[in-house]
Amino acid sequence: MMGIMNQRWYLAIDLGTGGTKVGAVGEDGRVLGAAFSSVDTDLTNDGGAEQDTEQWWTGAVGAIREVVAALDEPGGCAGIGITGQWGSTVAVGSDGIALAPCVLWSDHRGGQWSKKITGGRVSVSGYAPAKIVQWLRLAGGAPNPNGADPTGHAQFLQHERQDAYRRAAALVEPVDFIGLRLTGRIAATPASMIASWLTDNRPGAAVAYNATLVELACRDRAKLPDLIATGSVLATLLPDVAAELGLPVSTPVVCGVPDLHTAAIGAGAVADFAGHIAISTTAWVSAPVSFKKTDITHQIASIPGLRAGSYLIANNHETGGAALRWLRDAVLTGGGYDTLTAEAGTAAPGSGGVIFCPWLNGERSPVSDENLRASFLNVSIATTRADLIRAVLEGVAYNARWLLEATEKFAGRPLDGLRLLGGGATSDLWCQIHADVIGRPIDQVADPINVNVRGAAWFAALHLGHLTLDEIAARVPTARVFEPTKSTATTFARSYSEFVRLAKAQRRMYRRLNARRAR
Repeated sequence: MMGIMNQRWYLAIDLGTGGTKVGAVGEDGRVLGAAFSSVDTDLTNDGGAEQDTEQWWTGAVGAIREVVAALDEPGGCAGIGITGQWGSTVAVGSDGIALAPCVLWSDHRGGQWSKKITGGRVSVSGYAPAKIVQWLRLAGGAPNPNGADPTGHAQFLQHERQDAYRRAAALVEPVDFIGLRLTGRIAATPASMIASWLTDNRPGAAVAYNATLVELACRDRAKLPDLIATGSVLATLLPDVAAELGLPVSTPVVCGVPDLHTAAIGAGAVADFAGHIAISTTAWVSAPVSFKKTDITHQIASIPGLRAGSYLIANNHETGGAALRWLRDAVLTGGGYDTLTAEAGTAAPGSGGVIFCPWLNGERSPVSDENLRASFLNVSIATTRADLIRAVLEGVAYNARWLLEATEKFAGRPLDGLRLLGGGATSDLWCQIHADVIGRPIDQVADPINVNVRGAAWFAALHLGHLTLDEIAARVPTARVFEPTKSTATTFARSYSEFVRLAKAQRRMYRRLNARRAR
């Protein structure tokens, strides 16, 4: 049995691409109990990626029941916070049930229609100048011409899943789908809908869809969820859901937000320019900032942040920790992550000269190219298994440095500190590799694998008026600080300089090999 110790506790739901994690989190940030349910992804040869929403819901309910049952005082839940993947789309009926599988953030089957929406007779990087100016001025970002976002998903559903689209009451994000199933209310926020680029995100703008942006994206306003302020209480639990979960009907549910937001909160990186690097299934580099800005070339933007008038830098690597999972499952066929990283630790820094490019699913930032693919380069007969494993760890770190440099150029200054979080940050070796490759100290956030669970709970506490951002920042401990190793600097500098040339050098080849398949 787990004690609550006379403090408020919050239920946090983190709907990740790889599965649903649920945690009971104390107001002090301690994870009092957690459970996980894996989720299957259906990948298709034409660029599709889908998940079964009923598997989400069944897994979430089971995990919640497991966590709640283990608590001494489950009736004391102060609120529910929701976070997870974003840029994905669920078509729901008026009863809240999905009419088709969720179309994931990496699904680009709508690209043929997205290109027509974003482009024109004259296009630059897939955008007609007159259109991109309006998107950037109002929203601060724009739909991706390759279709891997809600604009492309809506087009795909409209053209290829016509019955589901016609019957849909709304197209919603995964976090809003979970909120809907908990409360019965179909609603979203500017934060959860950010990947749709349908709201005026300038400081002081009203919380509403912008008619110009809705028209530009060819979206049907009638199929957009009601929009309410970020951090709003969605509702309390439906009676039958409350009974199934073992929680009071009066439990408030705070609107869901992307994992980008809860990562910043859970890591305590809530001050302007406080940097964090996430190594989860995907990866990113972010920090809160006070300004709205967009770098369309590098797919970096500042989006509505943790509170009114604030912003967060948003970008994304399509593959982060998933690279190590791929190596384990598809190449080495077995072994735990601890075993793999221990073996990688036996190889010398630099992996015997081997460089791994981690673009298993194309790339989004700091270059947007769906055709890029992963590769091992400079493999020789002397290359060992340990070299290959370490090369994957180093390749993800090279990618992080590449994005960090673009992000700091975007921010106009170095970020204050670099906090590493996510499943990848549980490995001391991977933390040290990041410090060595980047050449700066890396703070390993305490309990890094539960950062988003903690962040979702604290986001709920923040908007229920139970905590302030300053109080949250003071409650996140650092497990360890990793200093860069001077003796490896030359090795990593040489490999990194080659790494950043590779995407540009190989793009034409990958386009020839993969463009037809991607369509």
